[in-house]
Amino acid sequence: MTMTYYEPLQYTITEAEDGWYLRTVLRSRMNLSRKLVSRLKFTEEGITVNGKRAFTSMIVHQGDLVEVRMEQESSDDILPQPIPIDIIFEDEHLLIVNKPAGLIVHPTLGHYQNTLANGVVHYWQSKGVKFRFRPIHRLDQETSGVMCIAKNPFVQQRIFEQKDRVLKEYQAIVIGHPDPSEGVIDAPIDRDPENPHYRMVIKEGYPARTHYQVLETYQEASKVRLRLETGRTHQIRVHMTFKGHPLIGDSRYGDEAVNARYPIGRQALHAAKLGFAHPVTGEEMVFEAPFPEDMLILEQELRRTI
Repeated sequence: MTMTYYEPLQYTITEAEDGWYLRTVLRSRMNLSRKLVSRLKFTEEGITVNGKRAFTSMIVHQGDLVEVRMEQESSDDILPQPIPIDIIFEDEHLLIVNKPAGLIVHPTLGHYQNTLANGVVHYWQSKGVKFRFRPIHRLDQETSGVMCIAKNPFVQQRIFEQKDRVLKEYQAIVIGHPDPSEGVIDAPIDRDPENPHYRMVIKEGYPARTHYQVLETYQEASKVRLRLETGRTHQIRVHMTFKGHPLIGDSRYGDEAVNARYPIGRQALHAAKLGFAHPVTGEEMVFEAPFPEDMLILEQELRRTI
């Protein structure tokens, strides 16, 4: 069976690298993970030097052209559906989208259709290209905003490696007025032992840090900017509830009485910015998604009550 590959990653050996093992170049210069190198070794055209198949134990010399080709993948298990996709940015490596509230990211047991993945796969199919749906991070169904999707395993790995250097900035509307108006919530999170679908601050939990800053205050609520150092499930929702300021509209951790007065229909949380170094070019990039309409309406309503 004929294999189809993405455009190759290329690297030309410098004088300083003359005499190195190919495996060293792949790991320390081309930044391929050990797992990916191992997988490529068994692909006929996966790793070549000067156009010929190469093994990682070979010695390379100045001027040699190293090329790495990854086999094209597809998400054949995901049903393509013509769901509108709000694209912020796209190149041959990345797809950045503005996810609307109410849309699940990936098909789950019993929910195989009407997800972001269904729409993205349909979009790629309409362009005649094949990629595997690889979300770098996931947003809750009711959270809107910036999401990054990698088009191959190398790109996914390179962004994961940036870890704490990835900028994840959110905006939310919370009940009450956080005091102080700016600070860090450093409180470990884990599953609620009485309800595994919930998370809670618990001493033996996983480390979790959230930076917050109040941007605007209303009579009984505040608009806050939040930046994540860690990415625990429901982290912002749990941390703000722990601080005594749950998100308006949060049916799981919020206040039913306040939610009834301001029926936004979802937690008022929006992924406003996502920033990282481009996995191939190294360029620092920041992507933004505008404040969504339902949160703008909520904001206007809150301002009228001041």
